[in-house]
Amino acid sequence: MPSAPTRVGPDLWAVDSGYLRPGLDAIHILQSGDHTAIIDTGTHASVPVTLAALDTLGIPRDQVDCVLLTHIHLDHAGGAGGLMQELPAARLVVHPRGARHMADPSRLVAGSIAVYGEATFRQLYGQVLAIDAARIHATEDNERLQLGDRALRFLHTPGHAKHHHCIEDIDGEGVFTGDTFGIAFPELRVAGRSFIFPTTSPVHFDPAAAHASIDRIVATGQDVAWLTHYSRVEGLADLADQLHAHLDAFVRLTAESLSVDALESAVLGHLQQSLDALGHPAPRSERAPFLELDARLNAQGLWHWRTAHR
Repeated sequence: MPSAPTRVGPDLWAVDSGYLRPGLDAIHILQSGDHTAIIDTGTHASVPVTLAALDTLGIPRDQVDCVLLTHIHLDHAGGAGGLMQELPAARLVVHPRGARHMADPSRLVAGSIAVYGEATFRQLYGQVLAIDAARIHATEDNERLQLGDRALRFLHTPGHAKHHHCIEDIDGEGVFTGDTFGIAFPELRVAGRSFIFPTTSPVHFDPAAAHASIDRIVATGQDVAWLTHYSRVEGLADLADQLHAHLDAFVRLTAESLSVDALESAVLGHLQQSLDALGHPAPRSERAPFLELDARLNAQGLWHWRTAHR
């Protein structure tokens, strides 16, 4: 049974998409009066979860104005096509580099199958349905969208992906950052403070762009970010310092590693050592499930960047 929506801000709820494990992948539902936005969608299997959350919150499906994708990686956008079929008044809002892939996801699917294989792809992501191009809006950098009384601003933020934008809730208190502002699982908090690290997964990782996008988010002056992995964090300036330091360490480890497997071990070791230094109380074996998948994906993205950079 899906977990109940969790309030994470003014008229804002986080919904666990159910992807892979609890507490990994958040969908956010933002309200302003009779107007609603859904930020990121999880996979196709997450569509019933989102619809159940709308029902729990008493939000009619025809009062969802828009589905906002931070980027088109399938743990964020794989469910967009199925969800849009259930939301008759909604338009999809996406970075311009992602718009055509939402209208015709065939290349996106083929590329993912090439990475994962057909069977694993179907297990992870299921279907990826096309969306009528007439219902898709591609953003310009700094574009604003009005949701009832709330103004949202779209900031193009490459580094994790070229098709990534973040969404500032100007009249609220924060920024929906997708993957640009990293990953911070609640289980890794130390003494009440978030432990945050970058996500450098394939294939668009660019460290210079990632550093610049982190700084751009901090420059909004907001102090809260809602991450897809996983939801609310506070104190963005301090968290940005962590992200910059980890990015620099990842780049250094990439230069020193002789293979992608060695790099994966080095990234995992770096994150474990960082938690040790902060005094995280759990043994490494208990932290590993919250680090191993991202260490693997990060290493693959870093290695791809190293190969392309050379």
